[in-house]
Formats: sequence, C-alpha cells, structure tokens
Amino acid sequence: MSALLPTIASPTDLRALSRAQLKPLADELRDYLLHSVAKTGGHLSSNLGTVELTVALHYVFNTPHDRIVWDVGHQTYPHKILTGRREQMSSLRQRHGLSGFPRRDESEFDAFGTAHSSTSISAALGMAMAAQQKGEQRHSIAVIGDGAMTAGMAFEALNNAGVTTAKLLVILNDNDMSISPPVGALNRYLAQLMSGKFYAAAKEVGKQVLKGAPPLFELAKRFEEHAKGMVVPATLFEKFGFNYIGPIDGHDLDSLIPTLENLKHLEGPQFLHVVTKKGQGYKLAEADPVAYHGPGKFDPAVGLVPAATVAKTTFTQVFGQWLCDMAQADPRLVGITPAMREGSGMVEFHRQFPERYYDVGIAEQHAVTFAAGLACEGVKPVVAIYSTFLQRAYDQVIHDVALQKLPMVLALDRAGIVGADGATHAGLYDIPFLRCIPNVSIACPADENECRALLTTAYQQDHCVAVRYPRGAGVGVAVQAGLNALPFGKAQVRRQGQRIALLVFGTLLYPALQAAEALNATVVNMRWAKPLDLATLAEVAAQHEALVTLEEGALMGGAGSAVLEALQQLDMQKPVLCLGVADVFTEHGDPVKLLSELGLDAPGIQASVQQRFAKYLA
Repeated sequence: MSALLPTIASPTDLRALSRAQLKPLADELRDYLLHSVAKTGGHLSSNLGTVELTVALHYVFNTPHDRIVWDVGHQTYPHKILTGRREQMSSLRQRHGLSGFPRRDESEFDAFGTAHSSTSISAALGMAMAAQQKGEQRHSIAVIGDGAMTAGMAFEALNNAGVTTAKLLVILNDNDMSISPPVGALNRYLAQLMSGKFYAAAKEVGKQVLKGAPPLFELAKRFEEHAKGMVVPATLFEKFGFNYIGPIDGHDLDSLIPTLENLKHLEGPQFLHVVTKKGQGYKLAEADPVAYHGPGKFDPAVGLVPAATVAKTTFTQVFGQWLCDMAQADPRLVGITPAMREGSGMVEFHRQFPERYYDVGIAEQHAVTFAAGLACEGVKPVVAIYSTFLQRAYDQVIHDVALQKLPMVLALDRAGIVGADGATHAGLYDIPFLRCIPNVSIACPADENECRALLTTAYQQDHCVAVRYPRGAGVGVAVQAGLNALPFGKAQVRRQGQRIALLVFGTLLYPALQAAEALNATVVNMRWAKPLDLATLAEVAAQHEALVTLEEGALMGGAGSAVLEALQQLDMQKPVLCLGVADVFTEHGDPVKLLSELGLDAPGIQASVQQRFAKYLA
C-alpha cells in the first residue's frame, strides 16, 4: 500500500481521501509523530492521544475557514503535520523553527495562540460571536483536556456561552491527563462518567466546584436532590446550556466522524465528550505518560534511558530538598502547587508529607488565595509556581496577599529564559510586576547554594517574598546542608575592580564575573531586586564612575529600573547601562544561544560595556 501521509500538504488533501483511507493515514501519522519527536524532543504523550481526533476534525470541518482552538496547545503536533508543516517538524522547538504550540503568525490554521491552560472556550466563543455579528457561516471549535477543565476560566466561558446562540462546539478530550495526576471534584466526576456510578461525584461537584456560584445555584441544588439516585452524564454541561453528546471513543474514527458530521448541523452551543488514551499506540508512553509528556531525544525502539553521566543539581531539585528539610524543621509549613508537582520538584515532599501537600489543580488564582487563607490561620504556605503562571494570579497577589500583609513564600521556578517552550513560558516579567506591589519582596539567587539560603530567608519573613530561580542547573556550586539564612535585603561585593561596577541580579553573576576580569570591573551580587540594598548601592556608586545592571528579565520596570529610581532618590547622578531583555518577546530555542543573542553571556556583557563606556576603560 502506498504511503498516504506524504500526499497531505493541507486539510484539503485530507478531505479528498475516502473514509476507508483515514485509519491507515492515522496509523502513519502516529508513527511519523513518534519518530519525529524522538529526534527533536518535545511533547509526546498528549500528541499521540489526539491523532484520530485531529484527523476527524480536519476531515469534517472546513479549516481554516472553520476555527479550531487547541487548549494549552501541546497536543497540536498532529495538527501541525496535517496543515503543511510536516517537513518542518525536524526544527520543532529550535531557534527559528516550529513552535511547540499554536501560533497565529506560524500558520493560518492556528486560529489562536495557546500554551497556558483553559483559554480555548473563551477564545472560541469570541470567534463564534464575531462570526455571528458579521453574518459569516463558520464553526468555532474548542478542544480542551480534562485537566484544563478544573480552571475557573473554563467555567466562566461555559457560563457565558450557554446563554448565547453561538455556533460553538466544545470538545472535552477526556484522557485523565494533566502533567501531574489530575485532582479535584470535577476530575472525579469525569472519571466516573464511563462507569455509570457517578451519583456521588455529582453530589461532590455540586458541593465543591459550584459552591458559591449564584448563577449555578439551581445546578448545585439539582445535584443535591439526585445524590441518592442516578444523574445522567449530561447534567453538568446541559445545565450550562450546552447540548451534551458522549462520551465516545476518541480513537474510533467510525464514531468520531459521524458524530462530528451530525454536530455540524445543530444550532447553539454543543459539547462533545471524547475519551482518549494518553500515549496511544506507543506502549512505553501508555505505561508511563508522565515520563513521556515532554521527553528529550530518545530511541523509540528502546525508550527513555537514564543519563549515563551524573547531571548537575537543578534549582528545582534544590527547592524540592529545601522544602522537605524546612517541613521537617517546622510543622507549620505546607506546600501548594497548581498541578505542577513534578515540574516544581515536589514529588518527594508529597511522599514525605502527604497531609501537608496541596495540589489544587490548574487553578493559579485559587492557589494563591487558598495560601492566603492558610496564612491567616498561622500556617506557613510555600506556593511553588512557575513565574509565567504567577501572571495568572496577579490580582490575588495584590488583593488577597499583599494588601493584608500575609506571610508566604512564592517559589518562582522557570524565571528568566526557558528555552524550547518559548515566549509563552518565559519568566521575564516577575520582577516588574511584583516590585511595584507593597509588602512583597523579591530575591534573586545567583547559584544553587544561594537559592537554598534565600528560600530560608524568605520563609523567615512576616510578609510575602518571591524567590525567583531559573530552569535547569546552575554553575555547579555545592549546596550546603542546614537551613542557614542570608541577611534580608543585603547585597554582596564579589569582586573589587576600578571605575565600572556591575550590579547583578541572579544567575548572570557568573558571566558577569568572567566579563569583569577583562574589564577590571567591580561586581556586586545584589541578591534582592526588592528591597534594594541602598547603602551598598550608594557606596558603590560613590566609588565608581559608571554602573551596569544585569538581569535575566524584562528591562522595562525591572531591577535596572529600580537602580535608576534609587539613584534618583539618593540624588546621585551616574551613567548607567541596563542590560536585560528588551521590549520584545523571546523566541524558543536553546537557552545558551538565546542568552548569547541577547548579549547576556560573558562576551556579550563585555562587548556592551566596552561599547558604552570605552572612555572609562582607556
């Protein structure tokens, strides 16, 4: 039989195939996907699970005229392959290559850029209402995973959509898969739909998920009334105003295609519940979908194997060990994660202290306010959250934490450049958006040992302190045992030079030290973006003719801006060069190469200083 996949340059070619050809095409697509990701690394389990669904959607709907919005977007590799990007898959997540997520500027078939969870229904509803307003006949489809359904934004969109006549189709891809094991009453409800024994889960949803939501009071009451009887699977979503269909097998094209064809002709919001298997078709991924969620390069015939060499300790591992040690020392400590147990290094903490571990699901807003409630009662919360995901809880940090001066630690993983995930996951904005909030401090450890010490310092404070640290390993500094703190708000002079001083925030300290050798410059490890060590700043400014600030974050409003403001406050006029990330979104690629392009490696720092302050180096 001749290969079908090479003949598909767009969904138009796909729609020219017969129904009988779709199953062989899906098999080819899955095999191509597996071997392609094995060569580049990337998301695997989630993509293996959406092969048939992707084929069916592009076969039934007239894309790109009909809009498909993929929630999170890490399950869109089959979509990319079928929409003219097959030959580019070898460049996946590499500099100037394909993004690992949908991007509007990459393809007309990417209707909406996604990478953060639970945005799809809102965006697709907006597209559907726009089509209605413009008098255009088109379908808008949101494909959302069950893990993403735990976020409040998804329910806000469902609540809005249910009172419209929008031509909207929401597809729940029920594969029991978020990155960490899915949690919460809604996930329990969805998990039991297939068994027929879901009356208890329905009661739980009514009490937990819908509690305090007045527009949904009748739904909660209905759940309570039926708690001892049988509730049909459609109850939850039909009460939102959707026509519920399912659940159906998401790997059965003979079920998917006729169902989607029928849904095309129905009016108003539709909800299709499909059940898929993460890692479908690759036994190793089926057996361990978390390990194969985002693997690096590997041999599909062998699977993932442990690295032969001993890797450096990562900042995430430093945090995870510190969390366990501090929990052992202080019974008040609790750890909170919004569905990122593995990514945030909390697996061991969960094992050792299960009663003090809280995974609240993909619900960053709730995570922060939940922590605030714990802090009110004398509990000591540590919220482990990626920098880029804290953006989603900004109001809660201001209103629920800082305004009430509640003590908690925000452990901000993935601060700075993140590499292959690109702009959507880059943690470049935490310093600007946190330092303007009263009662919030920001620590910027330079290495692994300092990270542990500053976490301890942060934990000892009576207000909110964020400790920002990057993805991956540092320079390999040995991490001291014990829970020894560093002075709050104090900087450290690391190298004494002449005329020029480099003021460094975070892990750029080490390339700055290299550059300083050639420049004979002073290097100050600032450690804190807020509060600034004004005494050290004033002393260094008085002793040097020019200053350079360095940060792996946004320049506008960042730590360099804080230094400029402080110098003005001190009534000291000095030439200052601020180095960091300019007013652009960083692309995906190798972090080392990206830092080099940004001029934030040792040669780049040296070149920038020599260009700007040549007269002080003569």
